[in-house]
Amino acid sequence: MGENRARVFFGTELRRLRDGSGLTGKGLADALGCTPQWISTMESGRKVSEQSALDLDTYFKTGGHFYRLWKLVNEVEVQHILPPGFPEYLEYEKKATSYRIFCALLINGLFQTEDYTRSIITSTEGANIAELTTKRMERQEILRRDNPPHTWLVVDEVALRRPIGSPDIMREQLEFLLEASERINTMIQIVPNRSGYHAGLEGSFTILGFDDRPNLAYTESAGEGMLIAKPARVQDKVVRWDLLRGYALPVEESRAMITTVMESL
Repeated sequence: MGENRARVFFGTELRRLRDGSGLTGKGLADALGCTPQWISTMESGRKVSEQSALDLDTYFKTGGHFYRLWKLVNEVEVQHILPPGFPEYLEYEKKATSYRIFCALLINGLFQTEDYTRSIITSTEGANIAELTTKRMERQEILRRDNPPHTWLVVDEVALRRPIGSPDIMREQLEFLLEASERINTMIQIVPNRSGYHAGLEGSFTILGFDDRPNLAYTESAGEGMLIAKPARVQDKVVRWDLLRGYALPVEESRAMITTVMESL
């Protein structure tokens, strides 16, 4: 993990209270039921845990001080992991009235199951798996709210067939796509592998539509995200969207392909 200043501050506060109480690292470790090495790890700002934060608040009677610091540590770590531009994109995502989403390699986060999400995040070094998984699942509330956005999801067949986690996880993920495709405000189409080259192969992207402002676009590649507001560049994504949809199967044929892939697992 890289330096997290909130985590470093947690360690500084711990050391300050321990020194002020006249405790050695071993003395505090014995009181908390952990090892002196773990106390050293926390004080150096390398790692902290929720349980330790709760134990420290109880021992030092700090009224939730360490638990609040632990929550801040998690928030900062999540921000470090998210691609640049993505936190800003999320704010616009909440306000959009339409989504046009193309998935080149993985199923988009708005349509991922919890286990599919966890399998992806687990492979990210230093990721706060539980926190990031929870936040991604919370995003999906957008699609279940009153007056949800109209959503068009186009998925390259490669993303359907790429094994993420176990076969059971993939079956659940594909079943979730089928269920989502039955929503009245959601259209899901698949671009089959036989299409060869198409306009979406340069990467996944999303176009957000609004009632009161121009469209925005977002694209992400190799951990780098970019929110696009310049009209000419957004229009380029719109053109790409129109072109790649020309390669997509009709909705019912797309559902049949999802079912076929799911049953083959």
